[in-house]
Amino acid sequence: MFFLALRSVRQRPGRFAATLLSAFLGAVIIMTFSSLLDTAAAPGTDDVSAESLTLSASVVGGYGSLLVFFAIASTLTVNVRQRAAETHLLRCTGATPAQITRMVVGEAVVVATVATLAAVGPAVLGGRILVGLFQDSGQVSAQVDPVFGPVALASGAGIVLLATAGAAFLAVRRATRAAAGARTRRGGRGRALAGTAALVAGAAGISTTYAMDGTEEMLMAFPAYGAILLSVGFAVLAPSLLGRVLGRLQGPVDRVGGASGYLTTRHLRRRGAELSGVLMPMITFTGIATATLYIQAVESDWVTASGLAKTVDDKNVETLNLVVVGIVVVFSCVMLVNSLYAATSYRGGEFGRQRLAGATPRQVLGTVGCEAVVLTLTGLFLGTVAGVAGIIPFTMVRTDQVLPDQGPGTWLAVVAVATAATLGATLATARTTLRTPAVDAVAVAA
Repeated sequence: MFFLALRSVRQRPGRFAATLLSAFLGAVIIMTFSSLLDTAAAPGTDDVSAESLTLSASVVGGYGSLLVFFAIASTLTVNVRQRAAETHLLRCTGATPAQITRMVVGEAVVVATVATLAAVGPAVLGGRILVGLFQDSGQVSAQVDPVFGPVALASGAGIVLLATAGAAFLAVRRATRAAAGARTRRGGRGRALAGTAALVAGAAGISTTYAMDGTEEMLMAFPAYGAILLSVGFAVLAPSLLGRVLGRLQGPVDRVGGASGYLTTRHLRRRGAELSGVLMPMITFTGIATATLYIQAVESDWVTASGLAKTVDDKNVETLNLVVVGIVVVFSCVMLVNSLYAATSYRGGEFGRQRLAGATPRQVLGTVGCEAVVLTLTGLFLGTVAGVAGIIPFTMVRTDQVLPDQGPGTWLAVVAVATAATLGATLATARTTLRTPAVDAVAVAA
């Protein structure tokens, strides 16, 4: 099966482009920040510089590992789901679920290995740039030389390969069970428990903010991590939450959207579990970016108003917050575009059947646009709830105000990025797919 996996990757490289991109970006980020640990452990690095480098590598490494798994899992799940007919054919010709699993996991590992090797060069350059930025801000001594060593290589290769193999195993396990005719429960108990646990932990972290003193240095940690956990909880529970939102929006969407709105609500109800995967990156991006940027802005203004000079620790926290937001933006956009492109391009046969039944390309495009709007509004709402839940407690305790003074500009920028990525990727892919004649699209799908 491993040799079959190699041939599969070689014959159809385009199928694995999304996984390759996710693994490549993940390996670059992880190895870049892990190289800070090599630099911190190098001879001649002073204690203050080593502490700043170690803190940055540890925090961002944790976020990076989680986001890498989410990004790769998202792309692999879509990839495996699109190969349902191939999986069924393999089962009919005698392949066992274990053999199919080894083939798909082997394909994913091959792609991840190529991505990791390709990421070494950019990671070396990124590590040098990162150390230079720390030196410019005074967090690291100018005498410290950047080092790219075994910690960076081992962590990058290990995390990316494990995340890829694990995500592929989980995705193909569901696919083989479906091909065998096994009935699966929608929104399994494990997903519900994990999502609920994240929501409870997030609420507990945010509530802890009110028990702390307004001048406490570590005050930012509790609302920030609480908002992150709430975002993750909403993302995990996205399939069930989307169903409830559709129950409320079905009437208005039908009336406003006409025929396109009617098709939108029915299609989202039928394939909500698949399309809800788009909500995961959107919720995490909106919630984490909104909470982190506003909390950091409130903290910076409070330090300035207090007449205090920023310490090295303050600069470390500010740098970490901005870097984390940058990582979230990159990965969320990659996950959104990958998921939307794969999900929309896969519907070429469906679009062809709709057009043969009498729908015009404009009506089909209108239906896809309505679906994207509903998904966007749902993701933005849940992400905003998670972000605001962390912002308000921190602002109240730190400044005795309910809302921050920064205004809605930052939130509008976050919304604009999420909306542009979602609508742009969906409509552009649908328009390209509709260029195929309806008869040809149905014939290819068959």
